[in-house]
Amino acid sequence: MIKTTNLSKHFAGFKAVEKLNLHIPAGELFGFLGPNGAGKTTTIKMLTGLLRPTAGEIIIKGHNIKNEPIRAKSYLGFVPDEPILYEKLSGREFLSFMADLYKVGKEDKKERIPELLQLFGLAERGNDYIQSYSRGMRRKIAIAGALIHKPRVLLLDEPTLGLDPASARLLKDILRTMVDGGAAVFMSTHILEIAEHMCSRVGIINQGQLIACGTMEQLRGRAQEYSIEDVFLKLTGGVEHRDTIHFLREGVE
Repeated sequence: MIKTTNLSKHFAGFKAVEKLNLHIPAGELFGFLGPNGAGKTTTIKMLTGLLRPTAGEIIIKGHNIKNEPIRAKSYLGFVPDEPILYEKLSGREFLSFMADLYKVGKEDKKERIPELLQLFGLAERGNDYIQSYSRGMRRKIAIAGALIHKPRVLLLDEPTLGLDPASARLLKDILRTMVDGGAAVFMSTHILEIAEHMCSRVGIINQGQLIACGTMEQLRGRAQEYSIEDVFLKLTGGVEHRDTIHFLREGVE
C-alpha cells in the first residue's frame, strides 16, 4: 500500500530525510517514531504529495505519486498535526466539501456525513461554524473529513493530539477496524504506549535516517530492553540525559 525507495529531502544542504526505504502492506498499522526534528512530518508531507522529494520514489497502492498524483492521492486520507480548516464552514458543510473533493457519490455522501458526525459526537454541533469548535472538536472533524471517502491508506501525524481519553479510544478503535478491513495506516506519534499497544510494526527515524524497523519484539531484542520507552531512548541516544539531571535532586528531601 505504501512503498518508498531511497526517499530523500534536503533543505539547503540539510538532510531532513535521507534514503528512506519503507514497505507497508495492506492490513498493517505502522508506527513512525522519532525525536523532534527527526524527519517524521517531512516524510508524511512527501507521502501525501505536499512536499516534493529531492530524490527517491513513492508508490501508493501501486501508483507513483509523482507520475499519477491524482490517482495515488485518491486512495489517501490525511490528518496533519495541526489541521487547517475552513472556519466559515459548518462541520456538516466541511464534510460535504471533502466528500465532493474525493468524488463521493450523492447517496454515499448523504449517508456518511451524519454517520461520521454521530460517530465523533458532533451531531448536535454539525451546523455550527468550525470557528466555534474547541481544539478537540476541530481534530475530530478533521479526522472525519479524512475518512469520508473510506481511504485505503490513512496518514496521521500525531493523531491523538488534543483529543480527550474517550475520543482517543474511539480513534484507536476506528484505526483497528480499518486495518482489519485491509487498509494501511501510517501514524507518527510521540506517545510510545500507543505505538506499543496498537502498531503491527514500528519504524524509528533519527536525524533523517531510519535506524530501526520491526515488530516490538524485534526492537526489544535489538536494543536488549523491555520497555518501549527504553528501546526508543537507547536507539536514539536519549539515555544520555539520565546522567546529567542529578542536580535536580539537590535540596530535595
